[in-house]
Amino acid sequence: MDTENIKNTALLIVGGGIFGAAIAYYFKRDNPSKEVVVYERNELCSGNTSLAAALMTRVRTYSHVIPLSLETYRVLPELAKITGDTIPVHYNGALHLAVSPDKVTALEKMMEIATAHHIDFEYITSQRAEQMAPWLNASAAERIALVPGEAITDPYLIGMAFASAARKSGVKFIRNTEVLELVLQNKSVTGIRTKEGIYSADTTVLAAGVWSGILAYNIGIPLPMAPVRSQYWITESSGSMFPSNSPTVIIPDANFYARPQGNSLLFGIREANSVYADPHSLPVNGNNYPFSTYDGWNDLIENFESMSRFFPGSADIGIKNYIAGFSGYTPDNQFILGEVEGIEGLLLATGCAGAGISVAGGVGLGIACLAAKQPNPFDFSCYRHGRFGEFNPFSPEHLARCAAARSMKTSG
Repeated sequence: MDTENIKNTALLIVGGGIFGAAIAYYFKRDNPSKEVVVYERNELCSGNTSLAAALMTRVRTYSHVIPLSLETYRVLPELAKITGDTIPVHYNGALHLAVSPDKVTALEKMMEIATAHHIDFEYITSQRAEQMAPWLNASAAERIALVPGEAITDPYLIGMAFASAARKSGVKFIRNTEVLELVLQNKSVTGIRTKEGIYSADTTVLAAGVWSGILAYNIGIPLPMAPVRSQYWITESSGSMFPSNSPTVIIPDANFYARPQGNSLLFGIREANSVYADPHSLPVNGNNYPFSTYDGWNDLIENFESMSRFFPGSADIGIKNYIAGFSGYTPDNQFILGEVEGIEGLLLATGCAGAGISVAGGVGLGIACLAAKQPNPFDFSCYRHGRFGEFNPFSPEHLARCAAARSMKTSG
């Protein structure tokens, strides 16, 4: 695409993952006369979006996250109508198992949050849970909550659904073009610089995933996040053990979650010491992630005993895929969204903390409203970038703190 003609846009978005695509869609939908341009240095949704396990759980530990996910659920039929494509979302439900007293208390509190948001659930027996998920041994669970309607999806296709709908509305996507820096003039971000030149915009959104921290820090803004590895495994197929309509299962006591992947089981663990990296060490092409070759099997061995207690067939079923990538984790497992105090013309949409697919709709709508100078329908106060005060975002201490947040995460 000829970038020389793209100057003085209303909204310029750095990053063509699911956040960038969703923001572009909402802004153009509600401001059809304004020009929107998205810059992506690789292919759209080819980074962490495509590697996500894509548990679209609405019910989570933090109440303020739920409305963001509800918007994702709401917008999916809208995207399908615009694009004419079927979006592969499967509403299989989710089972939350609690064994220890503290996890039982946490589960009951989380279900109180579900009730406050009018999300149905019920407590069920271990026998019923095992009928729904034949691979599961739920006998140790003291409390099991079934949340019907919780979804799983193909993360790449849902990201591309936002991008396709945005493109049909007139958004311009410029692929394979790296943004080298944000342009800062008199405490205002006025656009970006690529190797082709400087492009100006009324508002610039930084949605470049784990690379966002580098671009932000270069203009004096430290982002409280780090690239932290996420990993999961996919078993061999077994239609009787892993029916495709079985629910997602989340077991905090075992640091374990699982969901169907066709007639296989996709499962992940949260290891005690999550692997992290300095974002400067990450490749720019997005195709050779440093964590993709890391031996995650040691982490599986570390968690195997606790996992096999609930998944007794795990020692016998074969593994056909191991997937590893990275997400932007923050020390408190909260996102980084919204304005930057003291800087005009810049909005942040990063630090997905492993929940980016589920909350993409709410993030897209909220940031689009802020870019249009309209009221934000969501409360972003918990997501302020400056909530940790002064720190070095690339120090080993900060990076380790972000990694520890992932290790301690308990909800889907």
